[in-house]
Formats: sequence, structure tokens, C-alpha cells
Amino acid sequence: MVWIFTFGLLYIPNFVCAFTDNECYVTSKDYFYHQGDVTIGAFFPLHIFYTGNKVSDKYMPYNYQDFHIQYKFKNYLFVLALMFAIEEINRNPHLLPNITLGYDIYNIPYTEKNILHKAFLWRTGMSSPLPNCDCGHKRKSPAVITGPSWSASAHIGTLLQLYKIPQVTFGPFDSLLNDRGQFNSLYQIAPKETSLSYAIVLLLLHFSWSWVGLILPDDHRGTQILSDLREIMESHGICIAFLKMISGTWNAYSNALWKNMEKTEESSANVIVIYGDIISVQGLMRHIAQVLVTWKVWVLNSSWDVDSHSDYFMVESFHGSLVFSHHHEEVIEFMNFVQTVNPYKYPEDNYLPKIWFLFFKCSFSKSDCQLLENCQPNASLDLLPRHLFDPAMSEEGYNIYNAVYAVVYSLHEMHLQQLQIQPYSNGEEMVFSPWKLIPFLKNTIMKSHVRGHVVMNGGRNLDSTYDILNFWNFPSGLGLKVKVGTYSLSAHEGLQFSLCEQMIQWPTGFTETPQSVCSESCGPGFRKAAQEGKAVCCFDCTPCADNEISNETDMDKCVKCPESHYANSEKNHCLQKSVSFLAYEEPLGMTLTITALGFSLLTAVVLVVFVKHRDTPIVKANNRALSYTLLLTLFICFLSSLLFIGKPNTATCILQQTAFGILFTVALSTVLAKAITVVIAFKATVPARMVRWLIVSRAPNFIIPICTLIQLIICGIWLVTSPPFTDQDTHTEHGHIIIVCNMGSTVAFHTLLGYLCSLALGSYTMAFLSRNLPDTFNEAKFLSFSMQVFFCVWIAFLPVYHSTKGKVMVAMEVFSILASSIALFGLIFAPKCYIILLRPEKNSCHSIRHKKHSRKNIHLNLVKN
Repeated sequence: MVWIFTFGLLYIPNFVCAFTDNECYVTSKDYFYHQGDVTIGAFFPLHIFYTGNKVSDKYMPYNYQDFHIQYKFKNYLFVLALMFAIEEINRNPHLLPNITLGYDIYNIPYTEKNILHKAFLWRTGMSSPLPNCDCGHKRKSPAVITGPSWSASAHIGTLLQLYKIPQVTFGPFDSLLNDRGQFNSLYQIAPKETSLSYAIVLLLLHFSWSWVGLILPDDHRGTQILSDLREIMESHGICIAFLKMISGTWNAYSNALWKNMEKTEESSANVIVIYGDIISVQGLMRHIAQVLVTWKVWVLNSSWDVDSHSDYFMVESFHGSLVFSHHHEEVIEFMNFVQTVNPYKYPEDNYLPKIWFLFFKCSFSKSDCQLLENCQPNASLDLLPRHLFDPAMSEEGYNIYNAVYAVVYSLHEMHLQQLQIQPYSNGEEMVFSPWKLIPFLKNTIMKSHVRGHVVMNGGRNLDSTYDILNFWNFPSGLGLKVKVGTYSLSAHEGLQFSLCEQMIQWPTGFTETPQSVCSESCGPGFRKAAQEGKAVCCFDCTPCADNEISNETDMDKCVKCPESHYANSEKNHCLQKSVSFLAYEEPLGMTLTITALGFSLLTAVVLVVFVKHRDTPIVKANNRALSYTLLLTLFICFLSSLLFIGKPNTATCILQQTAFGILFTVALSTVLAKAITVVIAFKATVPARMVRWLIVSRAPNFIIPICTLIQLIICGIWLVTSPPFTDQDTHTEHGHIIIVCNMGSTVAFHTLLGYLCSLALGSYTMAFLSRNLPDTFNEAKFLSFSMQVFFCVWIAFLPVYHSTKGKVMVAMEVFSILASSIALFGLIFAPKCYIILLRPEKNSCHSIRHKKHSRKNIHLNLVKN
């Protein structure tokens, strides 16, 4: 309750200012003067007149009856800075000795006609001035100080250059005023703002604000700052959410302003940059304060009088704003000076009585409007609330302070030169023409001979350091500007921009650091995908593709992992792939190994059984030498499948395919020889000479070396032209590099396999021809069936083999080798082992004699060994 009451009292001056009708208070001269040997002219915006109902005057058609006055008490600091500098110089015995300075201060109205009228009034000293007449004007004014509006300075400068009167402006630096052809006697004391755009962008980057609105004056300054900002923002990935160019003629109630600001307040951009001077955007600032926009962060280039526009009690639109202000030295003596200022000390000042009347309960004499001494004791400007009057020297006040010193140093140099040429007589006053001061003023500014150390080079003002101020105005009326950071272009890299976030108070619409983005950031594992027809800051977040990562936010492209690495599930890191192959230890490799060893052992056992029963009819009836050869080959075939299991190397890769091809060629050619032997034996109706020669000479046994030689030639060509080699499969299994054997030449591999299938087809054909022969010890049916199985296995192998990768492909080839070997072994030798081991009574000559002999049975005995 105490706080509410306290800040309620702070609003009393605003209401008094608006509704007081004291005649002395509302009556004000447009100028006042302090005596001196030399006076410095100054034009400041100290008060304005406005009309409420626009009631026309009966006698003056272009005037209104209901004029009201509004004092700009914050701008009174301009007057105080001027007075302080002049008094300080007057006390300095080394500057213009024996010469006192005075001042001639005029109020600047807001219309061009009245601005020129006040300039003529200062020039001529007449209330109704004539352009070329200065009748009765005795004051010597070597120079004029104007500002802060560039337009007012330009209007006054147009007049002053006709008389070659030096002019120094204290407002923001303006490129238009720097035109020597148009303003040859005008100098600007404020530093340039070429690095302001970069400073603003650094602030936006610091908080990652990439979606920002711009409100700029619709003039050459707005065009220039827009060009600078757009270039820097685009190079740093910051987008302009909207752009509003505000006319300086719009006031807070202009329909055009309301229409333009409607969409601005509803924009998704939470941060809005406003650039301009006090005059150009004063209507905009009042409008923002009146509509109470508490959900936007305003970034400003000047500490305008924003806090006096609010019509609300506790909250205010500009609380939490960030303001860029040129850094300047603190002048402690100025605050002490402000404490001593009162209307009795400076009776010529017609503004101080208004302040004392308004804030310190003083009253005016009814006869002559003199201030009576019935005020509050110890009344001082330092006691006023900070949101109404800040006794610290402002940026503009500091520029005025330096402008006075620049003029005085120039006068001092000119005075010394005159003394060297023609010394003054005793009591003779300083005589000069204002235009003679111009070269001295130019040199003074260029050589930085000013009290405040404003650095200039070659007539072009260099950038100074910026202070970043945070405007604290909650509860409304607090009106504090707290320094929270700095920016200096001349500082070392990395130290140019500094900010203390902990000190910042944000607008009341935010509970944490505000965000201003068109689209939420894309985290690691995602990339930005531009939205068609929108700014680059508006995008969708798309997950990275397989084996691609993004380990930073807002990445435009995902980065592909190296072949030796793979992306983790979050797709924000590349992990080292583990080396893998068809190992003996894993279940699949172990199963195949056991199967190969088991059947190789079983084949060895069958071979031993056949050798042991080599003289029995069933062993002898089917060419036991071919049976031994086939069993031995199958034994090696089972073991050769182990070449495919384990970590591959160059030797095993070569042996895998050559051993597979040659061994199966021997096995199939052996089966072919057995089938041909049966056909020869049973198809010969009469034992002719040719058949007998084939049987006696054992010609079928030559089939094996001939067929094997052909396969050796195929393998030799393969190994010479494009041998198999070890390769890495990085794609089949996620997170693994599979070591496999590359065929080298797929044509050679398919030729080898085709040759094997042709042998199987030939063997099947021979066995098929003998399918109806007597079945006593006849294995033709088993041979044909085994060839069918072999053929089916390898025909099915091809599509499956080409549709698989990695270890599965290797296992598929091993399975096909084992399956075809088992088919040959089981279908050919299982029936014989059954008879040998389980039905031995059928494996005897006695059993054969009781059977009906046919012609084919007779010929069968011819082939016995």
C-alpha cells in the first residue's frame, strides 16, 4: 500500500501540468538572456503550444483561441548543461581571460515558419524582424548551438549560412547536415552512428533473436539505417518480420499511425527496433504508451522521454526496453551545480519559476508574475522524481557541454591570434566577425580540443562507445535507466560487446528471457527445411537421414558420418562401427560349423564302412573306386565350408571359391561317371566290341580329370583377371563393418556355378536314362534324385544370394554348399549303408542267385571288380 500511495503521488505533476490555469504559469516568453562580453546563442525545444478543440480566432484566421502550453521540463537539462559549461569557463583564468561569456536561449517551436521566425528574432533582436536589419542588437554572438532535431538544425542552418555564422549541433549525427556544399558553416559535435547497426545486431545475436520488427523514420536517416541493418542482419541470419516507415508528421491520434501499428502489435516478433530522434517519432512513442503494449521488447537508439506518455497507474509500455546511448564521462560537478540552481539565483530564466510553482508549492505575484519566496524549504531540482527530472548529465547535455567548449577554444585561439597581430588597448572590447571563427572552429573540432575529449578525425566524427541501458519503469513512474552493458568498436576482439543479463528487467508480459523467432530452433538430430514463400528464419525441422547427424542447433544440412562410423539413435553423434564377420562363436557360425564337422565325420565313417566291406556285392556293384572318390570329395567339401567362417583374408577369399568350384566339379563328375557306367552296362543289348572296350578300358574314369581340368582353367582365368579380395560392408548392419570376401568378378563366379549346374544336368540326364533298369544294387534312381536336389539348391541359391548382404549372404553360400553336399551324400550312400549295416542278408551272392536273371543282370556282372 505504501508503494501504491508513493507512486500515486508521482502522477500529481502530470495532472497539474495538464489542467492548471494559473495565468503566470501558462504565460511564457520564447527566449531569455544572460549578460556577457560574448554570448553564445542556443535553440532548444523547451515548450510547445497545442490546441484542444481547434477553436478558430476571430481576428487571426490561421490561429486558434484555445491554445495550451506544454513545458518540456526534461529538455530543460539542455539549458542547465549550457549554463554549467559557461560558468565553468568563466571561472577558468586560462580560457578567454578578462572576457565573460553569456548566453541567449530561444525556444524552438515545431513548425518550420516559427523556427525561422525565432532565428530572425535572435539575429536582429526585433520582435518583428527584418531579414537584413539588426537594429539595436548589441549582443555579440560568435556561434549558435542547435538541436536535437536535425530538421530544426537544418532550417536554422539554411539561414545562418547566409550570414556565415558558425553553427554547432548537439543532436544525433546526420549525414545530410555533413554536406559541406549545403551547410558550409555547420558542425556536428555528436559522433557518427555507423557502428550502431552492428551493436544492435550483436544484441540480437546475444539473445538469439532472429525474428525482429523495424520501425524507422520515413526520411533519409531511416533509409540509411535500414540499409545498414538489413545488410548486417542478413549476414547473421536475422530476418525482418515487418518494416514500418513512420512519418514525422503523424501524431499519437493519426489514423495512419493506428492502422500501421495494429499489425505491429499483433506480430509474432517479440522484439522491435525503433530508430529515430525525439521529434520524428514522438507520435509513435506516445501511441505505444497509450495502447499499453507490455508483450514487446523495444530496442531504442535514444533515451527518449517515453515515461511521461503513460496514462496507466502501475504498468507502462516501455518498461524493460533496451536503449543504446553514446557513452560519455560522468561530470560529477554538474550534479552539484544542479543542486544549486534556483529561480532566485537566475532571475532572467523564465522556466525555473514554472518548475518551482509546479513542484514546490510556490506562488506568483499577481501584479508582475514574480515568484514569491513562500516555497518549500531547501527546494532543489535534485529532489524531483527521476522519471520527471534526472539531474545526471544526459547524452544531449554532454554534447552541448562539449559544443560550448569547442566554441570557446576557437574563440580563445582567434583571440590569441588577434593579440599577436594588434594588441588591444586598455578597456577595448574584443571585436570580431562571426565568419572569422569558422576556420578556428573547424580546426578545434578536428584537433579534438574540447573539454569532453570528443574524438574527431578529418572532419568525420568517429564512433564512440555505446552504453546499453535498461529502462526500469515498474511501477510506472520509477523512470530509472540502468546501465547493463557496453559496446565499443575499438575494443579488442571478443571484448567489444558485454552485457549483464542478471541486471535486466524484462517487460511485464514476460516471466523469463523473451524469445523472438519465426520458428523454434531445430535441435541436434534435425536440420532446417525452408518454408516455401517465407523468410529464411521460418523453417520446419526435418530429422536427419540415415547415417547423418547434426550436433548443433539450427543446422542447414546434416553431416554424413564417415564409412567407419554410424549415427546414434538421436542422430547427434557419429559412433565408431565395430568390425563383424561370420564368426565361429556366434550362433549362426557355430551351427554351420557343427553341421560341417558332423557330416564330414559321418562321411569319413561311411568311407571306412565301404573300405571294410569293399568285397561285398553292393560295394563292388557300383564301381567302388568312384564311390571312394566321391566320399573323399564330399568329406573335403564339408570341411571346405569352414573357409567361409571366421575373419576373411586374401588367402581364404581365394580358396573359398576355387575350392568350392573344384571340389564340386570332382564330386559331380564322379556322379556323372557312375551314371554313364550304369547306362553303358545296361543299355548294351549285345555285348558289342565298342561297349566291351568301354567297359574293359574303364573309359568313364577319364571323365573326372577332364571335367576337373576345365574347371581349373575357369578358376585360373578368374584368379589372373580379377581375383577375389577382402571387402568391407558398411551398410548392411547398423553400427557394424562386416568383413566379407568380394567376388572380384561376378561373371567368373556365375560361369563357375553355371559349369557346375551343367555337370549336374548331365549327370541327371544319364541317371534318368537308366531309371527303369532292374533295381538290384542299381543306384540310378538315387543319382537322378540327388542331382535334382543339387540343381534345385543352386538354382534357388542365386536369387537369394543376390538379395542378401553381409553375413547372411556368406551364410547362404555355406548353407547351399552343405545342403548340396548332404543331398549327394545322403541320397547316394544312405541306401547302401542301410543294406550293409542293417540288411546284410541282401548283400550276398546267395541272395542274388534266387532272383530272376535278366539280360541286364548278366551285363551287370561284367562291371564288377
